[in-house]
Amino acid sequence: MSKKVVLAYSGGLDTSICIPILKEEYGCDEVITVAVDVGQPKEEVIQAEEKARKISDRHYTLDVREEFVRDYIFPLIKANGDYEGYVMGTSIARPLIAKKVVEIANKEGATALAHGCTGKGNDQLRFEAVFRLTDMDVFAPMRDMNLTREWEIEYAKQHNIPVSVTSSKPWSIDENIWSRSIEGGKLEEPGYIPPEEIYQWTVSPENAPDGQILEIGFKDGVPVSLDGKEIDSVELIEQLNRIAGSHGVGRTDMIEDRVLGLKARENYEHPAATVLLTAHRDLEKLVLTRAELKFKAMVDAEWSELAYFGLVDEPLYSDLNAFIDRTQERVAGTVTVKLYKGSVMILARTSPYALYSEELVSFDSATIDQKDSEGFAKYHGFQARLYRKFVENI
Repeated sequence: MSKKVVLAYSGGLDTSICIPILKEEYGCDEVITVAVDVGQPKEEVIQAEEKARKISDRHYTLDVREEFVRDYIFPLIKANGDYEGYVMGTSIARPLIAKKVVEIANKEGATALAHGCTGKGNDQLRFEAVFRLTDMDVFAPMRDMNLTREWEIEYAKQHNIPVSVTSSKPWSIDENIWSRSIEGGKLEEPGYIPPEEIYQWTVSPENAPDGQILEIGFKDGVPVSLDGKEIDSVELIEQLNRIAGSHGVGRTDMIEDRVLGLKARENYEHPAATVLLTAHRDLEKLVLTRAELKFKAMVDAEWSELAYFGLVDEPLYSDLNAFIDRTQERVAGTVTVKLYKGSVMILARTSPYALYSEELVSFDSATIDQKDSEGFAKYHGFQARLYRKFVENI
């Protein structure tokens, strides 16, 4: 019986050398590659396809950008997705990629699934949380063989596999429509100052032009328009990446706690994500009650951790989405922001569901009789006063 494996393929160093390794070390007769387009640069998708067709037995390229935005990024925006300051671009894409790989494996009648993740990172868990829902074997050559970056580069040369990674620029890059991550090499050193060359989506803030004002429209908690013009979801994010990136918005350099407990230095670019998440959080403050905001902050944190771990098939993930979706029915309106040399500033916000009354809150309004609040003030901090008076001095 033929041993057929389907490999999640990016076109990078790790997944490219997986193809011969799966044959040499795992005895696979046929290696089928699947590249999933979640919004990475079009030339990268084309190059991955061309390379895969040369070195694999069969290749699939799947364009799932709309599905990615609709079913993964939009729920992330509603949940203010954030893990320790990371906007979760790579993590939110992995389950979708894994599910598409499984679909092709079922179509091809494969006996195994494979990925190019290491045993030190998070992606192995995100892929395998999906892969292990099947009865197929799971192969992870990078992890199984304890491979190093230097060994991989030399192995690729010996097998005539073209790769852009070199020992002097060993960056490991992952891109999708929501974010771009850069890691590896000297970037792994917390005290190393990253060179400007690692950034492609964002200009250096000091070189950014003068500020620009944008108006973002929301409906049911997700963005639907830019400067008053309704735009397709994918195009809206792509436009915001270009605009905000040109103003130096959306860089993150952080120490991140991986699922395994390892601390890692990570660099990210996420211009559109920064703008949309900032605007969404602000609009929520206008339309949700104080109790809703307090409870939703806890829900958002739990949602973000599950998403970061790749546990989108955990029943709690669906439960949390149900609550979040209910709150988002009123998150509609516009938010005006100013982009200026790396920052996003909120200028204004409007909503038909605003829990705000200028007449009631204004200092110039006589609608509320201020004397009515005196009784409330008398009991505000009442127990603390009792403590100070009777208990503290015992």
